Amino acid sequence: MARRYDCSDAADRRTGLREAASAVRRGELVVLPTDTVYGIGADAFTDEAVAALLDAKGRGRNMPTPVLIGSPNTLHGLVKDLSEEAWELIDAFWPGALTVVAKHQPSLTWDLGETHGTVAVRMPLHPVALELLKEVGPMAVSSANLTGHPAPQECDAAQEMLGEAVSVYLDGGPTPAAVPSSIVDITGRTPVLLREGAVTAEQLREVADGLEVAS
Repeated sequence: MARRYDCSDAADRRTGLREAASAVRRGELVVLPTDTVYGIGADAFTDEAVAALLDAKGRGRNMPTPVLIGSPNTLHGLVKDLSEEAWELIDAFWPGALTVVAKHQPSLTWDLGETHGTVAVRMPLHPVALELLKEVGPMAVSSANLTGHPAPQECDAAQEMLGEAVSVYLDGGPTPAAVPSSIVDITGRTPVLLREGAVTAEQLREVADGLEVAS
């Protein structure tokens, strides 16, 4: 049976984070608040858990799951060949609503879907999410909705859609905005904006003036 914890209560938050961390280590799914919308997450290195995440959303492998991390330093072990401009973007907008698409380290044994050697990574600006990520490490996290439905800003909406497919729900109250993160491809020398979201193209160009916008 799914368990839900009110993260506005200090004791419930501590218990919820402990139970969520245990669930992730067992290969189960959790729902957590972020600075954009609620996410459904699993251990990024447990293939069965990532497959269960995609199945819970009704999402195919052709739409691979992004990865959330709790510290920029974690990026060094996950990706390679980052340009100076890429690091400047990360320094400027992390933690926050910027997702970067980079080449992942070939030594990594994970299966996030059909990634073609890349991974979408973000460090969210939300205390509950960061605490969980710092405890369990990189998590595969996608918006906590059924495919084709709006991404939820409240835990109730996530639970109504995902139900018992999720072991632990961390209720952090309404998320700040329904605007998704901006996605920038940093696999090449020139950053390319794939999706404009909470961070505008103008804000990104203040850091990386060579930023291109995908057509």
